Formats: sequence, C-alpha cells, structure tokens
Amino acid sequence: MPEIVAFLTHGHNWLLLLVFVASGAMLLVPLVRGRLSPSRELGTLDVTRLLNKGNPLVLDVREAKEFDGGRLPNAVHIPLSQLKDRAGEIAKFASRPVIVYCERGVRAGAAIGALTKLGFKEVQSLRGGFRAWKDAGLPVTK
Repeated sequence: MPEIVAFLTHGHNWLLLLVFVASGAMLLVPLVRGRLSPSRELGTLDVTRLLNKGNPLVLDVREAKEFDGGRLPNAVHIPLSQLKDRAGEIAKFASRPVIVYCERGVRAGAAIGALTKLGFKEVQSLRGGFRAWKDAGLPVTK
C-alpha cells in the first residue's frame, strides 16, 4: 500500500493518474446515463411483447425514402427533421407507451429526447432499429 501512495504522490505520475481517472469516468458515464434516462432500448422480442399486450404508438422517424421501403405494422411516420413541427399530430398519444425507431437506432435517441421534452412519459426505442426488426424476420408492411 505505501508503494501505491508513493506512486500517486510522485510528481511525475500526475498524467498517468489523470488518464486513469478520465478513463474510469468514461466507462461510468454511459452506465449512469442509462440508469437515469426516462427512456430505454428494447430488443425485438420486448417490442413484440409490448405490441401484443399494450397499445403503444409506433413512431418511425426515418426519412420518407427509407419509410417507403417498409415499416413496422401500424407505424406512424414523422421524420426526425420534422418531429418538433409536427408534434401536434401525436400529442394525443402522450399518455401511451411510445416505441421510436429509425434505420439502425441512432436517430431514435434524438427523437426520444424531443418527445420527452414534449411531455411523453414512456418512450422506448427499438435497439438496432428497423434493420434489427427486418433481420429478425418480423413482419414488415409497405
């Protein structure tokens, strides 16, 4: 133990200590953010269960060209770029669970943030997006 204290207090090791603390913090930030976030990612199985037992709003935030190539059944299409302007179209669903998805799951995070600010309480995203849904062989409508 005295060796560790001597190492940490030695003047030339401050950079190593800084790297150690910063890397530890970078590992903890996603974990803490995930625990504190009002939203979460759901896999295809969990989304299927929610679709079967509940009455969620399924929101596709992909662009029109992507949407025309196929979508989850009963999905409402509002591109992420238009979400704030068209929020009134889905405001009546604010008390229902919402499943947001995009092509691969990246844009869904931004949509979740916007929906949360608009008062939606239970917002989840489809992990892996439409691609994961399609790759799992689940139903797609055109």
